[in-house]
Order: sequence, then C-alpha cells, then structure tokens
Amino acid sequence: QVEFVESGGGLVQAGGSLRLSCTVSGGTFSSYAMGWFRQTLGEDREFIAVISWNGDNTWYKDFVKGRFTISRDNAKNTVALYMDNLAPEDTAVYYCSADAGSVTYWGQGTQVTVSS
Repeated sequence: QVEFVESGGGLVQAGGSLRLSCTVSGGTFSSYAMGWFRQTLGEDREFIAVISWNGDNTWYKDFVKGRFTISRDNAKNTVALYMDNLAPEDTAVYYCSADAGSVTYWGQGTQVTVSS
C-alpha cells in the first residue's frame, strides 16, 4: 500500500513563497514519475508539474513556469514543490501524485492560501 505524507501548506501573502513536501512509503518511489496537482472548490483537479523517475526531466503547466520548481530525492522518497511569487489565484488544495504506469496514487492534499 502506497502512503503519502504531504506538508508545507499554509497561509502566505501575495508575492511570498512556500515549499511543499511529499514523502512516499510502501511503494517503489524511485520508479514513479511524481507530480503535483491542485484543486479549488467546484473545479477539476489541474496539473501543475511532473518530474521523471530519475529527476532528469520536468514539465510544468504554463501558468507556473518560472515561479514553481519541482524536485525529488529518491534517497528520501520525497518530492518537493518550491513555489515563488505566489498570487491569490494560486490558492488551492495541492496534491502529490505517484504515477506507477498502470495506476496513479494520490496524496491527501495540503491547503495553500495566498492572501492579497
């Protein structure tokens, strides 16, 4: 059973920064592509960023390019999302995902609130 511990969410003022962290246990972390998504109330979950199993490749949604950075540490089974220059529209619940190919596992989510 794959389990997640997400942390780092909270309240920040516009222009501020946060670092989200997601630690995975119970699976083969180093084989998963790891991603971050976010969701606001009443909206679909949307893709933010993904990093390949070895960290060599990353992809970002256009609206976070230059502001967010995804990274991973396979020795610690952890993926992080560094978020800079946050804006109120970044307010959402942020979810970590692990893509095992045939199945995607999800973390429990962490709330990020950006005040204006």
